[in-house]
Amino acid sequence: MRLAVNVDHFATLRQARLSDEPDPVLVALLAEQAGAEGIVIHLRGDRRHIQERDLRLLRQVVKTKLNLEMAATEEMKKIALQIKPDVVSLVPERREELTTEGGLNVVAGRKHLASFIRTLQKAGIKVSIFVDPDLKQVKTCGELGADLIEINTGKYAELKPGPQQEKALQQVKKAAAFGKKLGLEVHAGHGLDYRNVQAIVAIPEISELSIGFSIVARAAVVGVVQAVREMNALLLL
Repeated sequence: MRLAVNVDHFATLRQARLSDEPDPVLVALLAEQAGAEGIVIHLRGDRRHIQERDLRLLRQVVKTKLNLEMAATEEMKKIALQIKPDVVSLVPERREELTTEGGLNVVAGRKHLASFIRTLQKAGIKVSIFVDPDLKQVKTCGELGADLIEINTGKYAELKPGPQQEKALQQVKKAAAFGKKLGLEVHAGHGLDYRNVQAIVAIPEISELSIGFSIVARAAVVGVVQAVREMNALLLL
């Protein structure tokens, strides 16, 4: 199980004071040194955290894998084709949300997404789609030729231990198994932390987790390197 660290919220802290620190580029380098096997950033239309400067520098310095989360817009497509991250993850985006609230509705947007995905892939960029653990959505991702999916674990993560959380976990398991059967590489993420991650780690079809906020929060107490090492240790159990 690989750990990809999302550094968005280090940039959120920087932008809160319109400062130049903490620098998400430096954080990314520290995360890689601590064992992260990928760096994730979300370049939003409103630029509330990650800036284009960050993306350009990260493309130059990241040694593992750079995953750019973005909406499927023409503006973002142009940026991705210019910078060429290793992976583009297509996500829904609403200005009023605090963070991404759910998976992309691939079924409803399949016509637009089909050409969008092909354009990125022709440029040598792998395409991931962030989806809820819904088998229809996963199936459509496969039909559109996506390289991989990231299953939204948000519902599971927000629930307390009990029957409802177990039901949400089973939905993630079924979606992961179905995605793998379709030939998709399967990742997962959203809301995962040091307490709830191990049930997701135990799902054999999932090869990578994208984790951000809980690592940022832990890093405020123990530092970036220690926070990443602690999370990575949980993925290796």
